[in-house]
Amino acid sequence: MFNATRACELLVGLPAVNILEVDEPLVGRLVVTVESRVEAPDCPGCGQRAWVKDRPVVDLVDLTCFGRPVTLRWRKHRWCCPRRWCRVGSWTHEDPRIAAPRLSVTDRAGRWATVQVGRAGRAVSDVAGELGADWHAINDAVIAYGTALLDADEARVAPVEALGVDEVLFARQGRWRTQAWSTSIVDVASGQLLDVIEGRSAAGLCAWLAAMPTEWRDAICWAVLDLSGPWRLAFDTMLPTAVQVADPFHLTKLANERLDEVRRRVQNETLGHRGRKHDPLYRSRRLLTKADERLDDRGRTKLLGLLDAGDPRGEVRTAWHAKETVRGIYDIDDPDLAAEFVERLGHDLQDQDCPPEVRQLGRTIVRWADQISAWHRARVSNGPTEAINNLIKRVKRVAFGFRRFAHYRIRALLYAGKPALRI
Repeated sequence: MFNATRACELLVGLPAVNILEVDEPLVGRLVVTVESRVEAPDCPGCGQRAWVKDRPVVDLVDLTCFGRPVTLRWRKHRWCCPRRWCRVGSWTHEDPRIAAPRLSVTDRAGRWATVQVGRAGRAVSDVAGELGADWHAINDAVIAYGTALLDADEARVAPVEALGVDEVLFARQGRWRTQAWSTSIVDVASGQLLDVIEGRSAAGLCAWLAAMPTEWRDAICWAVLDLSGPWRLAFDTMLPTAVQVADPFHLTKLANERLDEVRRRVQNETLGHRGRKHDPLYRSRRLLTKADERLDDRGRTKLLGLLDAGDPRGEVRTAWHAKETVRGIYDIDDPDLAAEFVERLGHDLQDQDCPPEVRQLGRTIVRWADQISAWHRARVSNGPTEAINNLIKRVKRVAFGFRRFAHYRIRALLYAGKPALRI
């Protein structure tokens, strides 16, 4: 004989519940009313068998069914002690298999929403629209389940051999759109995002490293950074045994910036205005920053002709050769030879015949000579950190920005941190 109630219980799929009613309107939400199969518990204070004081009803957002949003209406049990002198009073029955406390979604809906928002990178509003729920209800569930998931995934922050840090813009806040930054901490050997902390100061990074076990910090061999004083201070303070490695991309970028500064200064000194489309130096701006090996004969001839026409004192040409020489640092295979080359290059670029911007580049190379030459022994860079930052920026675009750093951190770690989703 067909048991309709049992069939509904199997369809609902929740453990130890009785199906009281299923309301299926022609349009709109399905409403399934359930109650837990529980026996009266003993009072935790005096041990007396408890009484039912009330049957409060809680509406929970559940997973969709047959393409329609579902509300799970849970008739709960509020128990009380029959002895008036007992101080326990009353308490409400909770079942985390149905729903977590203080959340307005079922447990399975909260886990599904966490996967959709965290791993698939969907917008909270998109998931909320599919479930027919409020944005805040889904976001609260994602933050709650995401926080618990990240805290439980101890293997995600494994021993690290090469640690990289870099900043990424978190938000623009206030009337004046003040930039608020965050710091990404990455295992550059495996490309694993370890954490995202607020700010971009040495104090914040030092505090994060201080919270890690001493054995974990001592296992770090390489500390990768851009040419940033705060990161250098933090590594000097908290990772004194780790060898600091300057990221090659940022050094090359700095050389290109100094070259561009020389070009713009010479442009103003010779023609008295900023670059215009027919000015020789303005026309050469792309060719100057292009790698020399990527220039064909036509491009090199064009570049040299433009420099002859717009660079009477040869300052831009000198800065261009300096940039290419800096790039040549990473063509050297011998670490000892590379260290000697970096030291000599830093001093040569400070020659009085060089433009002031090039002399500034030389002083920077001398200050960071050890970190620059360390790349030839470590062969690690901040490339994985930059890749992680791109994933974080994708989360920001999907969310149309964040206002709370806690939400930003959880969403970034769920999407870019690759936690083990036990959902």
